[in-house]
Amino acid sequence: MKQPLIRLLCGSACVALVAAGCGSDVTNKPAATPAAVAGKNVDATTAGTITGQVRFEGVVPPADIIRMTADKKCDPGAPNPKSDALLVAGDKGVANAFVYVKDGLDPGYTFDVPTEPAVLNQKGCIYTPRVLGVRVGQAIGIVNSDPTFHNVHAMPMNNREFNHGQPKQFTTVSEVFTTPEVMVPFKCNAHTWMAAWVGVLPHPYFAVTDKAGVFSIAKLPPGTYTIEAWHEKLGRQTAKITIAPGQTQPAPITFTAPAK
Repeated sequence: MKQPLIRLLCGSACVALVAAGCGSDVTNKPAATPAAVAGKNVDATTAGTITGQVRFEGVVPPADIIRMTADKKCDPGAPNPKSDALLVAGDKGVANAFVYVKDGLDPGYTFDVPTEPAVLNQKGCIYTPRVLGVRVGQAIGIVNSDPTFHNVHAMPMNNREFNHGQPKQFTTVSEVFTTPEVMVPFKCNAHTWMAAWVGVLPHPYFAVTDKAGVFSIAKLPPGTYTIEAWHEKLGRQTAKITIAPGQTQPAPITFTAPAK
């Protein structure tokens, strides 16, 4: 009788140990990683707008003359046009200033990357537009509309540098920037006067001023923001702006002298 009792006790102990071991496995198993929380979308019913004009105070320096005579295929009808690096309207509005939300945007918001590529054209041996804004991850199509050789050379600090020869007219090369950067300079190694600037941002809150220096940044959630205006000749200016729900808030910005 003792032997069956011993076997029973041993069997019970083994079952208990196995159960304890199984319980230990369950207890020590790492918790499942929670699913990533989707980012917030901007509420269109409460979003506001920043509008303004970038202006210049002082004597406007004369524009440089571009010497295109080295390449007769560039623009035979206008061999020596003026540079568009600094364009100031009659009321002192500054064109081609890049205005964007620099700080204050809740990082919890997410924004779809545009599927349509931004376009940077080379026409008449001039980059058009001279200043362009794109999103991180958005394609840039760089077009050669001229019957001459161009060499597209982007020189970023934070993104990957690229340098493409475009010998044929009506051809396009495509590139993508993966890191925010304000601004990325472009040049053409074949035509030294050619220049363009690209602002790369992770959100859609940016604009380039028009010929009158006017800009508008729409669909911003209510909040307080730092906006910055960048210009290749005039430098940078910032302003602090607070937008209430549904409000259109003016943000005038003034440059007083060229950057040294």
